[in-house]
Amino acid sequence: MQSDNIMVRKAETKDKEITLSLYKALWQDADEGELEEIFSHSLRGKNVTIFLASLQGQAAGFAECSLRSDYVEGTATSPVGYLEGIFIKPEYRNKGLARELIKACEEWAKEKGCKEFASDCELHNEESRRFHMATGFDEANRIICFVKKI
Repeated sequence: MQSDNIMVRKAETKDKEITLSLYKALWQDADEGELEEIFSHSLRGKNVTIFLASLQGQAAGFAECSLRSDYVEGTATSPVGYLEGIFIKPEYRNKGLARELIKACEEWAKEKGCKEFASDCELHNEESRRFHMATGFDEANRIICFVKKI
């Protein structure tokens, strides 16, 4: 996919270094080994993929999407395309890159037979909520998860 100097393409093995740097920027608490495993799994899995976005030839962001066959909050079909993560470097934000990445993920999900596309964000992450709303998502539900040691 390409529009206005924005290029979106599926990640390949050769993209490991740039993808891992983008992963680290989004998932700051994850260790490098965990991120490498996510990358490797995404490249070899048939139900998950990574798209990379560049602007004027410069790596700018990524989106990872998957197929989920378990229950996805607010959906009525299965499988559901699911946005696992998306990140645009700060200097490239508000230039249409995220929209192009979302489009690529949605097209991939449609090709896999999906009728719905979903995502989530933390309840306190207002920036992510606004992003999701701006890219066409409708809020399906709000939940608070609990855990206790036993």
